[in-house]
Amino acid sequence: MSSSYFTDLAQQYIDGQWRQGSGSWDIIDFNPFDGEKLASIAIATVEEVDAAYQAAARAQKQWAATNAYARRAVFEKALRLVEEREQEITEVIIAELGGTRLKAAFELHLAKEFLRESVHLALRPEGKILPSPVDGKENRLYREPVGVVGVISPFNFPFLLSIKSVAPALALGNGVVLKPHQNTPIVGGSLVAKIFEDAGLPGGLLNVVITDIAEIGDSFLEHPLPKVISFTGSDKVGRHVATVCASHFKRTVLELGGNSAIVVLDDADIDYAVDAAVFSRYVHQGQVCMAANRVLVDRSVADEFTGKFVAKVKTLKVGDPRDPQTIIGPVINSQQADSLSAVVEQALAEGATALVRGTTTENLVEPSVLTGVPADSALLHQEVFGPVAFLIPFDGEEEAVRIVNDTPYGLSGAVHTGDVERGVAFARRIDTGMFHVNDGTVHDEPLVPFGGEKSSGVGRLNGETTLDAFTTLKWVSVQHGRSGFPF
Repeated sequence: MSSSYFTDLAQQYIDGQWRQGSGSWDIIDFNPFDGEKLASIAIATVEEVDAAYQAAARAQKQWAATNAYARRAVFEKALRLVEEREQEITEVIIAELGGTRLKAAFELHLAKEFLRESVHLALRPEGKILPSPVDGKENRLYREPVGVVGVISPFNFPFLLSIKSVAPALALGNGVVLKPHQNTPIVGGSLVAKIFEDAGLPGGLLNVVITDIAEIGDSFLEHPLPKVISFTGSDKVGRHVATVCASHFKRTVLELGGNSAIVVLDDADIDYAVDAAVFSRYVHQGQVCMAANRVLVDRSVADEFTGKFVAKVKTLKVGDPRDPQTIIGPVINSQQADSLSAVVEQALAEGATALVRGTTTENLVEPSVLTGVPADSALLHQEVFGPVAFLIPFDGEEEAVRIVNDTPYGLSGAVHTGDVERGVAFARRIDTGMFHVNDGTVHDEPLVPFGGEKSSGVGRLNGETTLDAFTTLKWVSVQHGRSGFPF
């Protein structure tokens, strides 16, 4: 049944209508595991980006004026539809992303949690009345939708990360234009539109443009209508997004890359730490912004940890993501596979030792575990988006803190210790937006602010921070008496 998704949804969705793009070339959607052509989508042009934003702006006014309880019903229905279609969506995730069944279940679980939160978010905006030093004056503070939001989602968790911005922005009374990643146009784009269309969202409020920067340049960012751009992707592209948006006085929410570390202190539960570290590095082939690129282990327990870590990594089944036993499926494309092979080759050339050296067959990249990477290697300071782990021994907490912070990124991380408060004290010394004690590095929850420091992003999403992202504050004063003027 999932094949019909690639037939029916291989279109643009603009102003409540499914239509072909008018560009002169097609985006080809491939299955990264077997190379099967899933869909061919005529690309959206600058004119269609404009049409999408215009539609969102037209529909938004009436939507914002709609009773919040009526808006809420759309998200309740969308949640039910995801639940009813979970098996079909799972198959589409496996086909388009190369995600394993385990990964698809993880993504869908979180997507449903964020839809549940959006049901409540429609009722969350509250106003205030603030005191005034002026007699007779009443200061009212209204929380209003920003108007139109542009959303750019990535290829690794496209369904979740599209919904994570689209649903709250809509729930809070905005119109939205969504541009999914070219490698995941269905899961990250038109599938989301179809669910909201079937849930009764009025036409024009959510638009999906499947396109490429080679076709539209910066028009998605520069268009005068969107007031906020929510971007999830690499720090390199995020820097460009931030620069362009700042020059047009637009707000941005930037969820960018990471170089997270999981730290094993000398009093850690080693078996548990191994499980957490293997999951944190290898979930979805390591294509996760929060993944633990670096595994730091106190030298006093390094031998025991390393032996168990390597043994567990060797058990990870690599292959067809349709197989429920598969843990490591394909990476998203051949460029990604080639870059990961180059990372391993560079590390070995610099003097590292491969405790596990996986081979690469087309887009299937087997896990590698490397140790002895020189401390000054660029590899330890960059994001490695794939199943390659760097094991790094350290001597004492001070050295661990220094190593963890020695990166331009600051997204997530974790520390394992037998003393929870020792772990909390350690976590607070790390320059990240998120850090976890006695757990993995990969977490996202609807109520907890999510985001990074340094090159890992700007702004936060989830909970109260979502209100700040997709609404604006407006001061309306009322003078019940008469003001005095100096002339």
